Amino acid sequence: MTGEPILQIKEVTKTFGGIIALNRVSFEVNRGEILGIIGPNGSGKTTIVNCITGFIKATSGHVYFHGKEITGKPPHKIADLGVTRTFQIMRPYYSLPAYKNLVIPLCSPRARRTGGWRGGGRLGDRNTVSIDIMEEIGFERDSYVPYKTTSTLPTGYLKRLELARCLALKPEMIICDEVFSGLSMSEIASMVPLIERLQMDGITLIMIEHRLRELFQVSNRIMVLNFGEKLVEGSAEEVMADPRVKEAYFGSEDIEEVMSHA
Repeated sequence: MTGEPILQIKEVTKTFGGIIALNRVSFEVNRGEILGIIGPNGSGKTTIVNCITGFIKATSGHVYFHGKEITGKPPHKIADLGVTRTFQIMRPYYSLPAYKNLVIPLCSPRARRTGGWRGGGRLGDRNTVSIDIMEEIGFERDSYVPYKTTSTLPTGYLKRLELARCLALKPEMIICDEVFSGLSMSEIASMVPLIERLQMDGITLIMIEHRLRELFQVSNRIMVLNFGEKLVEGSAEEVMADPRVKEAYFGSEDIEEVMSHA
C-alpha cells in the first residue's frame, strides 16, 4: 500500500427530487489499500458506489481516477479504465453456464489490451482462461460447478462469480457491495483470505459492508456515512470509539453487543 491516492471523491452530491442521498462527500482511496465504508441503511453507501462507477450521475462534485476526471462517464468507460464492481443484488447472466459469464468480459477492449486473456482470440482459449480465473476465486476446477447453469448456483458461488467477472477485466480497483451478505460463517471464513490475496496482488478495494467483524479484519481504513454525509474516517478502533458513530450508526445499543452479532 502506498500513500498515493488512486481515487479522489470531491464534494459529491446526489439528489433524487427533494431527497439528498449524498451531501458534499469527499474522500480519497490510496493505491493498494482496502477502504471499508459502513453506515446504517439509507446512509448513501450504494449511491456513492453508483456515482463512482457511472451507474448514476452525481448532481454535483467530481470523481478522479489516477488524477483524471471520470465524473459522468458511462459504466463501460469507467470499467475500461480499470474500476470494476460487484453488486449487492447479483447480476450474472443466469441462463448461461457459470464460466460463460467470464467469457464476456474477457472479450472486452480492456481485457484484450491488458492481456486479460491469451491465445490469439480463439474462443476455446477464453473458455480456458475463464476456468483458470474461477479456480483462483474458489471454484473447484475438476468439479461440474463452473459448467452449471448460473441460475442453479447457491449464493456463495454467485458472490465468487461476481468477483471473478471483475478479475476478468484485469482491474486496478474493485468495489465490493456487500460481498459477505447472505453467506454462511464458513463461506465468509473462506472469503476473507481471498479478499486479502486480492490486495496482495496489488488490487485496491472499496468494501461496502454490514458484516463489521469481517470488514474490520481486512480493512486498512474505515469511513462512516450517515444521512448522506461523511461522519468520520480512520482506523476501525478510532471509528468505533467515536461517540458520533455510536449514536448515529448504533443508536443507544451497546457497541459490544452490536459487534458480537456483526
